[in-house]
Amino acid sequence: MLFRKVYGVDLGTSTIKVYSYQKDKVYQERNMVAVKDKKRVLAVGDRAYEMFEKAPDEIEVASPMAYGMIADIVKAEVSLYSLIKKIHPYQWFGSVMYFAVPADLTQIEKRAYNSMANGGWLQNNRVRIVEKPIADAIAMDIPIRKTKGSMVVNIGAQSTEISVIADGKVIISKVLKLGGKQIDIEICNEVNRVDRLMIGTRTASRLKTSIGELYSQKEQLRKVIGIDTLSGLPREAVISSETVNGAIIRPITTIGNEIKTFLERTPPQIAYSILKEGIYLAGGSTWIKNIDKFLADHTGYGVCLSEMHETCTIRGIERMIKDKYLQEWAVPVKQRKM
Repeated sequence: MLFRKVYGVDLGTSTIKVYSYQKDKVYQERNMVAVKDKKRVLAVGDRAYEMFEKAPDEIEVASPMAYGMIADIVKAEVSLYSLIKKIHPYQWFGSVMYFAVPADLTQIEKRAYNSMANGGWLQNNRVRIVEKPIADAIAMDIPIRKTKGSMVVNIGAQSTEISVIADGKVIISKVLKLGGKQIDIEICNEVNRVDRLMIGTRTASRLKTSIGELYSQKEQLRKVIGIDTLSGLPREAVISSETVNGAIIRPITTIGNEIKTFLERTPPQIAYSILKEGIYLAGGSTWIKNIDKFLADHTGYGVCLSEMHETCTIRGIERMIKDKYLQEWAVPVKQRKM
């Protein structure tokens, strides 16, 4: 690795995060690609996100990821290549790339990361796979080798991964197709029902982060602009935190129910260890105020909320790259020979 750059990569549905070992810094951008007529790339990253929900029909603006997995290899490569070129504009040798992936990926899905890292724009790269729950556990100082049972829940932009780690490995994991984007859609639907106003998911996301709060004691108000569902004309309206919180609580309750079901199916000795430690919570959608308290009350288990939120996974990979004793959890992936 003398001449090779080393990167840690977390390809999130909402944002792409890349850690550069050479610069010892984490870079992140919106994981969006704008394409015209299904072939010409117009914008990538934050520039593409500015076009989201504003572009005409012939321009498609979307994330190359879906539910935490690669949905479009070509667009995923474009997104990653664009950010790496901003970090290191000139690169003559291949790189070593550590990718964070869901724990339950098949071998074919894992090889997709190698195909993406050695496709058209990216070439001659060595790929290593790191399971996201392991990366989160490293970032949150969970003693992976010693733990008899630790639960890690990562609530992302479009999926929630519930995992149990014991004796140095992920023993059980489940990915729910439920995350921040689904919460945003719930807010859109609730605003439509209560205020007869159509808003986009970007507006809903701003409402969620500004006035969304579980166990809210004080009503807050925010002005937004949307389309009146009766007249079809633009209209300004004042949205209350009660409306937003009513939409948020439903999907978070679903996540809580899934965690409870998961714990009921966990062997008693492991569940007891989780009860003593508490549930470790991370992910970009954990910015919702009091989400840890709500899930603790709902499940009956303590909840340890990571202060790193959406950067928890990439910080775990950063520590892995720097510490050779953590390298055993980074598995090399090679393209299958035909």
